[in-house]
Amino acid sequence: MQKLPITLYRTAQVRALDHIAIQEQGLSGLELMSRAGYEVFQCIRNKWPDALSAAVFCGAGNNAGDGYIVALLALEAGLKVSVYSLSDPVNLKGDALTAYQNYIDAKGTVIPFQREEVIDADVIVDALLGTGLDRPVAGIYALAIQVINKSSAHIVAVDSPSGLNADTGNVMGCAVKADSTVTFIGLKQGLFTGHAADYCGEIFYASLGVPDAAFQAVSSSAIRVVKTPLPRRDRCSHKGNYGHVLIVGGDRGYSGAARLAGEAALRVGAGLVSVATRTEHAGFMNLNRPELMCHGVETAVQLAALLEKSNVVVIGPGLGQSDWAKDLFKATISAQKPLIIDADGLNLLARSPVTNSDWILTPHPGEASRLLNRSTAEIQNDRFASVSALQTIYGGVVVLKGAGTLIASEDEIAVSTTGNPGMASGGMGDVLAGVIAGLRAQGLSLKNAAQQGVYSHGRAADLAAEKDGERGLLASDLIPYLRRGF
Repeated sequence: MQKLPITLYRTAQVRALDHIAIQEQGLSGLELMSRAGYEVFQCIRNKWPDALSAAVFCGAGNNAGDGYIVALLALEAGLKVSVYSLSDPVNLKGDALTAYQNYIDAKGTVIPFQREEVIDADVIVDALLGTGLDRPVAGIYALAIQVINKSSAHIVAVDSPSGLNADTGNVMGCAVKADSTVTFIGLKQGLFTGHAADYCGEIFYASLGVPDAAFQAVSSSAIRVVKTPLPRRDRCSHKGNYGHVLIVGGDRGYSGAARLAGEAALRVGAGLVSVATRTEHAGFMNLNRPELMCHGVETAVQLAALLEKSNVVVIGPGLGQSDWAKDLFKATISAQKPLIIDADGLNLLARSPVTNSDWILTPHPGEASRLLNRSTAEIQNDRFASVSALQTIYGGVVVLKGAGTLIASEDEIAVSTTGNPGMASGGMGDVLAGVIAGLRAQGLSLKNAAQQGVYSHGRAADLAAEKDGERGLLASDLIPYLRRGF
């Protein structure tokens, strides 16, 4: 598998990189287009070496030019090539028109797309819309996307699946569901979060030879999280060197959430973990995990001593929104301790918003909607903007969970792409809160604890799914794999 760059860009930034490469570095637009087409064709050859035919769907812009380059290369390699045009190619401009003319000069043919088209090809190349899309797909383009998605052929998208917003990962009405996406010059941030996971397939990257000087001149918009190993422990270290995590939660009927968070904190290396929970839970919560120190707490006064002893506090797992929960929440956020706030802790925070520079918030889109007083659809429509707004309003670090979890700190937004659909089950967020707390207790910064916590949590889920499959994956199934991430 190709090792992708860490830096991500918005489409406007990639256009700036393209402009620098052409205007200041001497690369021609046609040369960049030819390189892009070559990379897509190489992807086809590498992924599907037995393919004998290709159907190339071309739109009206430079993305179409890339498509005509691919068609020409396929034709020269002896494949049966069908090009379906959704716009009269004679109306193409500049390099895209040249690419079309070169294909025609090689005896290539173009078929005007019809709604009743039946595609008979081993591979479909999506060169319809590219990354410049700014409105919902409609009309003949929507019909073409439907035809492409109904086909049994392998599908490769040129730069970005048509219909997918390359800045947000949001589907603009409808989008091509590709098996592979070959993206150029800079990795687009929207390919790594939101709906993109269901539309991009495997992502391949080609810089097209754009020189380093161009990248030095254009700032990136986000980064991808990669694994950063924790430092080796001194041989003479002891539990006091690795922090004391306090989990506050587990109202009646929800003791499991606090238990999951506590065990996760232990499994990533916290020295000590205490749980403040309902009195009736305290006596049995650690029956098969005796390393957890469980305390029955009914008042904020009783919680005070535990807060004093802790280095990091998690509040929210199984907390509920009762008067008991409200009292413990108020006491916790007033304690001036590093905090991880999850679940009902976030719902209580949404009722009385405050800012804190020393906490990590871990909302899913529904909780984020309450924190921002927006609909869940608005949150998901632009996850980057949403997580940035949360961090600006509430401070600290914010983790917006979901496919392509986003982690916003004061100075950057990071994206983690570990994890799988099996994680759509109860308790996963409790485990994540515990993982992040355990890393924070060991001395990682807020940002690093959040980024590495999200990455490790997703990686543990991937390892668990490799063994027994995604469906039926439980939050507790991740626990044995958490240690492997460090």
